[in-house]
Amino acid sequence: MPGSIYLPLHGGKAPHWLLKRMKGLALPVVKVIIEEFGEREFFNRMADPVFFQSFSNVLGFDWNSSGSTTVLTGVLKSVLNDMDSGVDIRVAGGKGKEGLKTPEHIVKFADELGISSRNAERLVNASRLAAKTDTSALQDGYDIYHHCVLLSKKHYVVIQQGMNPATKMARRYHWQPDFALSCEEQHSGIVAEKKERSILNLTSRESRENRETSLDILRDGTFKKDYRRLLSLVRYREGFSVPRRINWKAVEIAYNLQPSNFEELLLIRGIGKGAVRALALISDLIYNREYSKQDPAKYCFAVGGKDGVPFPVDRQSYDEVVEFMREVAMQAEISDFEKRNILRRLGSAVM
Repeated sequence: MPGSIYLPLHGGKAPHWLLKRMKGLALPVVKVIIEEFGEREFFNRMADPVFFQSFSNVLGFDWNSSGSTTVLTGVLKSVLNDMDSGVDIRVAGGKGKEGLKTPEHIVKFADELGISSRNAERLVNASRLAAKTDTSALQDGYDIYHHCVLLSKKHYVVIQQGMNPATKMARRYHWQPDFALSCEEQHSGIVAEKKERSILNLTSRESRENRETSLDILRDGTFKKDYRRLLSLVRYREGFSVPRRINWKAVEIAYNLQPSNFEELLLIRGIGKGAVRALALISDLIYNREYSKQDPAKYCFAVGGKDGVPFPVDRQSYDEVVEFMREVAMQAEISDFEKRNILRRLGSAVM
């Protein structure tokens, strides 16, 4: 499904009256989706950037900005983490320091939901891998500051957001539900204002040989020697930015651990952007294993908002989402007044 949402970076908080209203509407809508279409469909929908944005707008967040992500996930966290909600889905993580607490949130919710310790560990690894992938394996100029995992006994999905303070824009990353513990093309969509021209994209299939060579370089202990060769090479090559700082202690730990795959390398503490970028450049310039420079963002137009002028959208996909939300709203156990307001907003959205 082609398309996207315009996400200017905003500070501040949503007003209390709006949050209260959104919380009152969110749970009935979630329940209807699960009752009518099944729990798996709820996770499929949350992995769909267009649906996610529409859900935010239907609940009353009537503009598109970075707040769409933080506010909607915050609202879902508030209503779904209430054990009296009647829904066996939880939201781990959040913005800033809350995002860093995701592993402990997952362990807590796993106990509540009856998830085995083995599967809880898998969820923690999935959370960490998604965060490290969009931080280090995909270097697109956006730093992750918001990380959430929606989980149940059977399903999970990661939604996270990065910011680029220089351009004052945000970028939201949706992962496929129940994604494999792999960094290769696991996104279901990336919301962005535009495709970036020059990035390091090790999540692409086209970067597979580069990742494998990077791993070999680290495991055979030639990293420092090859890094010095890289520094001498880039003096005569333009367009390559070699990281000035590398956590050599983490590199040594990685060498001693001998990771069996690139994902294990990413999960080693201390292995960050600098080491990953250096390995990718060495593989490219010295061993002739190129990496992808194509931005994987799949959604790159605006659907409008208080900050921007609308651009063309995928009308068929847009209408499908509107129709789905209309059906859900009709069946939700909410007051006729709230139902009319939702339908009115959905009607004004149809083009």
